[in-house]
Amino acid sequence: MTHETETSPADRASAVLGRPHPRLEGPAKVTGRAVYASDTALPDLAHAALVTAAIPRGRVTGFDLDAARAMPGVLAILTHRDLAGAVRPVKHLMEGGWANSSHRPLDSDAVAYSGQIVALVVAGTREAAEAAAARVGVAYAAAPFAAALDDPGAETVRLADLKPAHHDPRRGEAEAAFAAAPVRVSGRYETPVQHHNPIELFTTLCAWDGDRLTVHEPTRYVGALRHGLAAQLGLDPGQVRVVCGLIGGHFGARLALSQHTALVALAARRLGRPVSLVPSRRQCFTIANHRPETRHDLRLGADRDGRFTALVHEAAMGASRFDAFAMEGTDVTASLYACPAIATGERAVRLDRNTPGPMRAPPEVPYLFALESAVDEIAWALGLDPIDLRRRNDTAADPVTGRPFTTRPLMRCFEAGAEAFGWSRREARIGAMRAGDWRVGFGCASSARPVKIAPASLRIALTPEGGARIETAHHEIGNGITTLLAMAASEWLGVPVGSVAVRLGDTDLPPAGLSGGSSTTTSLMHTLERGCATLRARLAGRAVAPGGALAGADPAGLTLADGVAAAPDGRRADLAALVRGLAPGTAETVAVFVPEGSGPDAWERTRAGRLALGQTEGALAWAFGAQFAEVHVHALTGEIRVPRLLGAFAAGRVLNPLAARSQLTGGMVWGLGSALLEETQVDRGHYRNPDLAEYLVASAADAPRVEAVLVPDEDEGVNPLGLKGLGELGIIGVNAAIANAVFHATGRRVRRLPIRVEAML
Repeated sequence: MTHETETSPADRASAVLGRPHPRLEGPAKVTGRAVYASDTALPDLAHAALVTAAIPRGRVTGFDLDAARAMPGVLAILTHRDLAGAVRPVKHLMEGGWANSSHRPLDSDAVAYSGQIVALVVAGTREAAEAAAARVGVAYAAAPFAAALDDPGAETVRLADLKPAHHDPRRGEAEAAFAAAPVRVSGRYETPVQHHNPIELFTTLCAWDGDRLTVHEPTRYVGALRHGLAAQLGLDPGQVRVVCGLIGGHFGARLALSQHTALVALAARRLGRPVSLVPSRRQCFTIANHRPETRHDLRLGADRDGRFTALVHEAAMGASRFDAFAMEGTDVTASLYACPAIATGERAVRLDRNTPGPMRAPPEVPYLFALESAVDEIAWALGLDPIDLRRRNDTAADPVTGRPFTTRPLMRCFEAGAEAFGWSRREARIGAMRAGDWRVGFGCASSARPVKIAPASLRIALTPEGGARIETAHHEIGNGITTLLAMAASEWLGVPVGSVAVRLGDTDLPPAGLSGGSSTTTSLMHTLERGCATLRARLAGRAVAPGGALAGADPAGLTLADGVAAAPDGRRADLAALVRGLAPGTAETVAVFVPEGSGPDAWERTRAGRLALGQTEGALAWAFGAQFAEVHVHALTGEIRVPRLLGAFAAGRVLNPLAARSQLTGGMVWGLGSALLEETQVDRGHYRNPDLAEYLVASAADAPRVEAVLVPDEDEGVNPLGLKGLGELGIIGVNAAIANAVFHATGRRVRRLPIRVEAML
């Protein structure tokens, strides 16, 4: 059974939005014609390689560079002795700066964490640079360190003290209500360190032309990279151009300005030739961000009828010593269900590790694992169906603030998902369902994410040839925005999809904000709609003016489709001819969109490369979903298999169902990895499995049958186009649904991820 949002009037043969459309950049990607940052070929290109710290904390006391310098083709070896003071400090993006880490690795002899950059080697070829880097000798003086939550020396701080804007949601007397609750669940839930591991590595290429710097780098925020790098190097932002073409995956990892970019830029300036860095995958574990480990002490109380009476959620997550960055998530867990008494508290544990960062659905993945596992536990304690329990605690308003939701289709997601999944076949008794030697379990969980929207700008033009051109500094991160922009321009301007040229990811183009938080579509599509409306008005004015092809027609009644402008009386005019008849420059416009309620400085912050995400004021705008998992656990070996995942999602207006399902099912498979496979092993301050051989991700052999059901969610309150964004919704709740299914199959409640065979034995 499939539900789809109807996004365009059924009687419009020209409707493009709301219909499946293949990705325009897809053929280039799958045939190898796509060009990524490290594919950029420049004359006289040199290559860099990194040397990284072998201790978790301490000092560099000396270098042995003779063997490395003697290697053929070596051009330079740079350490803190060469670059101390050369890179100026900038703040973390979430602290009003531009960087994904404020740490400057070659500024002194201090070692802050294992894997920190301690030297940069440049040679004529990548192979020579890597070979020479392997010959660099480094001497250290080690110091005591704390690299795990329970290590001596780990500093625990209240998140409210670390981040002034943070608040811990509270309502009523939750501790007393929990103590008095007839039915109670109390447990500690834990998620591990995880790394993004996109296929494209964290590369950069820097080239100078006089005092102007061009950077080719995969990033989801060219504006932050431009302004941050200018600040680090003492340049005017106008002297820095950042080019980001297609990205081979980012999932949060390419947050903003990277630590290594300024070092490569300095090497290129010293050598007077462009320099490219393609780090190893092992190095990518420490020169970029990661999802930190989290720990949740969660207490949930209910009355005998299954209505929640108390929720206490205390959480802690890993953080670095030098950045006040942590992804808080109790604002979601405190607001998901009706409850009269709520208390939350979040803490960051400052460790001797690199700064963590957003990872697809940053707080919701670990925080809802805890909450949705506890909800399942209390359903079993009450003898209630887990879906029925959620229905009894559904709410039309945030229980903490009383603010209503713009729409609240959570239970419609569960109803549609349960029907499509076959939840009615679930036998309530633990271990009752079998498939030969396999114990079978069904599990479910909620998915929810607040809607984000940000300022953006686009340059939109109609061409005399009958096509359109769209340009913005925003990025194609793999979410299909290139195709969506072309589809929308096709429908709103009446030109064929294939005649729309979309240019993205270049600071020479109109500025746009960060591509993340499921905000790309919500931000850019509203901007495009405004620009297209401006161009339609100009075309209509030309067409209906005296002497125009549709003179005297009502301009409000004109429609554009298939390269033709049509009047209500049946007269038609060639669109390209109308464009050619416009005054020079009037077939082009720059549209700027600033979300209502986002603050007077939101656009200026975006133009300055700073983060400016917001949410609709007044009512809460959320996207919702229901995750279902079928799990098989072998009765003798404990092997866990997931043959089937199904999710039902309500995320506002769906513009391209084909791309939407791809985003959602991809997220669900990653959720399977979160539940069963992914864990970065931290041992004595080091990441011990920093490669794809030992860091386990879901492969084709692991992927189950995955289905995404699109549930209608017409939301007139969220924003003018009814868009919510769904890129991160698909992963949320999958880990809890699988863990809950494991319990249904085996009676074993696993509260720490990932769930491995040994937990079943």
